[in-house]
Amino acid sequence: MHVPDGFINAPVSAAAGVVAAGAVAVSLRGARRELDERTAPLAGLVAAFIFAVQMLNFPVAAGTSGHLLGGALAAILVGPYTGVLCVAVVLLMQGVLFADGGLTALGVNVTDMAIVTVVVAYALFRGLVLVLPRTRRSVTVASFVAALVSVPAAAVAFTAIYALGGTTDVPLGKVLTAMVGVHVLIGIGEAVITMLTVGAVIAVRPDLVHGARGLTAPLKLRVDGELVDAAPAARPVAARSPKKLWIGGVVTALVLAGLVSFYASASPDGLEKVAVDQGIAGQAKPHAAADSPLAGYGVKDVSDARLSGGLAGVIGVGATLAVGTGAFWVVRRRAAAPAPTATEAG
Repeated sequence: MHVPDGFINAPVSAAAGVVAAGAVAVSLRGARRELDERTAPLAGLVAAFIFAVQMLNFPVAAGTSGHLLGGALAAILVGPYTGVLCVAVVLLMQGVLFADGGLTALGVNVTDMAIVTVVVAYALFRGLVLVLPRTRRSVTVASFVAALVSVPAAAVAFTAIYALGGTTDVPLGKVLTAMVGVHVLIGIGEAVITMLTVGAVIAVRPDLVHGARGLTAPLKLRVDGELVDAAPAARPVAARSPKKLWIGGVVTALVLAGLVSFYASASPDGLEKVAVDQGIAGQAKPHAAADSPLAGYGVKDVSDARLSGGLAGVIGVGATLAVGTGAFWVVRRRAAAPAPTATEAG
């Protein structure tokens, strides 16, 4: 659903940029409360993983594909504020390095793909876990529903933005119907990926899943016919290093982007297909980063398509991981820094 330059006029694109910048600023402050020394590097991993999985377009209808948006996944794993930042980092790297999503439309994309998806998904997720049994299974079920709804919600948001600043005179009813219709199907794929990923992390490190904190009841043991709380482990799960999970996640992201992405669907994604069918595609402008050596998710001057795409994917994962992890460490350090005393401030 990456919006290219030219679909939305300059005033609305600028307004969306202001909204996106404001949301990022709020998220930077909120992320200080969500991140700690264990979760800061994992937030960078979440951004890299989303980048990798977004390369895996899957078919959803004849001649149409979809890919993960990632807002629900990021919000559930690392928190809503950090989740907005994760998706924003991915969109920035895609726009600057790979010419995917317009640079003047970056604010539109952040608003639509980061803010809307996270807000809708996390609000629905929290509502569901409040009414469902307090179990890990409930977290995975809630993640499925939240991710499913977040994608058509983003499609509705794009249509609203297009109603305000679209550069083509197209009946909005047709755009809305087409966008929501195809993105409901894409939402199913998003929901499956989100549920499986959240479930996999919960299975090994539930303490690191933001949306699962405080949901699991203490372990009970039956002693003389009565249930009693089990004694705490000698080394609590929360004290364990997330290093193994981090390494496993990085390897998975590299394999997905470097190898599996070669087999992704080549069909246009939902927005691209709707843009072609509704006569919007002709308004797209050349990308400012079209001459990037990684434009189009391939390495320039590497003739072998499999090698070119694989190298581009690996570079993208590495760059996103580095930028994301660095940014989140800075946010964490600022949160941990003691506030200046009155004497120091004066």
